[in-house]
Amino acid sequence: MLSAMIKKKDATAKWLIGLVSFVVFIAVVILSRVKLDVQLGFDVHVFARINAMLNSAVAVLLVAALVAVKQKKFQWHKRLMFLAIALSALFLISYIAHHLLSEQTLYGGTGWMRTVYYFILITHIFLAAIILPFILFTAYRAMIAEWPAHKKIARITWPIWFYVAVTGVLVYLMINPYYT
Repeated sequence: MLSAMIKKKDATAKWLIGLVSFVVFIAVVILSRVKLDVQLGFDVHVFARINAMLNSAVAVLLVAALVAVKQKKFQWHKRLMFLAIALSALFLISYIAHHLLSEQTLYGGTGWMRTVYYFILITHIFLAAIILPFILFTAYRAMIAEWPAHKKIARITWPIWFYVAVTGVLVYLMINPYYT
């Protein structure tokens, strides 16, 4: 196992994780309702494509990190997970940029595909809204080398984070034909 990267300060960590999670959630909610009327000279839906690529990369990194930890390659696991966190942060920036710069796109499919799309979208949005504190608490437990607690919360965090990453790509693939 790896040694601790930081000193244990649970009260401070809980406060910071709660604050960061709250601020990010509120920022996404507020900024998703704001539109900037700016002519950038390129198709702003490029951010949606970037989001899908970042989500794809995060999903691959999560699987690779799971394999690494199962093989007891803890240093690789750590590197892959920190890269997944970094790409998720880039995703958040790109997501906000896309929503600031583009009009809302409505799904144009019909029938059972419409039901499938909205099921995926709603579950994706709900789980994306709650995953950040789980990711941060899981990372914190790893950074203070509390491996049993890290493993326990990772069993919850990993599948939710993976689902959010994969469904983010699916939502993009399903809505992409309707971008104007």
